[in-house]
Amino acid sequence: MIKIAITGNIASGKSQVENILTSLGFKVIDSDKINNKLLTENNDVISEIKSEFGDEIFESTGEISKPKLAEIVFNSQEKKMKLENILHKRILEKINEFFDKYNNEKFVFASVPLLFEVNWQNNFDKIIFVSSDEKTRLKRLILRNNLTEEQAKKRISAQRNEEEKIKQSDFTIYNNSDITALEKSVNEIIKNI
Repeated sequence: MIKIAITGNIASGKSQVENILTSLGFKVIDSDKINNKLLTENNDVISEIKSEFGDEIFESTGEISKPKLAEIVFNSQEKKMKLENILHKRILEKINEFFDKYNNEKFVFASVPLLFEVNWQNNFDKIIFVSSDEKTRLKRLILRNNLTEEQAKKRISAQRNEEEKIKQSDFTIYNNSDITALEKSVNEIIKNI
């Protein structure tokens, strides 16, 4: 089994790459989806977050307000690290469980946007970096997450420079075109692996 990480900075098109791989029959796990599940379904996580961040990040329904939580962590490195300490070990556990479950597959993929930031690159045999120019990512992020330009720029600048990450990756997909070009790039990488 070859464990392959899909990474890339925010709004670069990782989800599109995941969808293409899934449509080709590959097993793919998404760390963002694990993260969302932990924030909505894991009582230990919810309790730890409540104790760390207080009641003000909860909606009247009792659910964690992701926009409120994001606002806090994107404005405080200390709070960001505290949230990561709660979530990251659990996310990595889920990824490893997924690998164990599909250990008879030739290739398994995990989408990990913060792969280099959390220093998980050694957990994978190959790394695919999805790149997109900053102007395109800014536009996608504003539309997708309903953010102001300032909020979107803050999220983009919270991640490490793309060039460093590209150097540490085995393959790079430049996603500044259309879905057909993206599918072609994905298929070429699969052949190369």
